[in-house]
Amino acid sequence: MSGAKPLHVLVGLIGDACGRWLVNQRRPGTDLAGFWEFPGGKRHAHETPLAALRRELDEELGIEVVAAEPWLELVHDYPHKSVLLDVWRVLDYRGEVDAREGQALDWVPAARLAALPLLPADLPIVEALLRADSSLNKSRAGSERPE
Repeated sequence: MSGAKPLHVLVGLIGDACGRWLVNQRRPGTDLAGFWEFPGGKRHAHETPLAALRRELDEELGIEVVAAEPWLELVHDYPHKSVLLDVWRVLDYRGEVDAREGQALDWVPAARLAALPLLPADLPIVEALLRADSSLNKSRAGSERPE
């Protein structure tokens, strides 16, 4: 990609007590439809990264992010665009995860994420998850999670 400024995208890593991670499938009619990805979306110019993460996860999943921390940044060049993925670990949230945009959702163990047709930009996130300590997936202490 030529010297275009990367599109700033916030990504929320939402884990459960069973070591699974929430992913969603890109809907038909969207860029890169059919691929799976971690939830999140584009940052607006006036937003802080945390505000963008909160807005995107509310819009997509109907949850209110209570606590999150920056975890990883990476740049990926697609043939048609470059993206800066600003990956945050969601430590706590309110509400029940719901596919507000009609997207498919799934809770997937880290070891099985690479078997999904994930967005190429998300593959380094999976590699980092696999290297990370198992305590990383405890995103909401004492909470109930999907079975």
